[in-house]
Amino acid sequence: MKKELLDGVLAELKKTVNVEASAIVTRSGLLISGDLPEDIGGETFAAMSATILGAAETATMEIKNEIPERVIVETEKRRVITVGAGEKALIVCITSDPDLKLVLSELKKAAEKVREIL
Repeated sequence: MKKELLDGVLAELKKTVNVEASAIVTRSGLLISGDLPEDIGGETFAAMSATILGAAETATMEIKNEIPERVIVETEKRRVITVGAGEKALIVCITSDPDLKLVLSELKKAAEKVREIL
């Protein structure tokens, strides 16, 4: 039942913004739910996304004792955005949508839904 609800969160995200791939991942890096193309290794993508967010959280705790809201990795054509979704999970997406503000807003909504489900 939870898996279906989480899959629905990713489907809704894809309907509202241009998301090429998305996943819900445990904070330890295990893939919970994913809408990923075949050329993206889901387990590796999940593990590395959790590692990046975990490293950012560690770094900011050392600097100002604050937790980052998100981590954005930008390439020439796309962004990989990772957002915390409660104590248990995070949501990550790959997007080329030029409207970053809209993507971040929709990711925040999706993260709240994930937090409620888990």
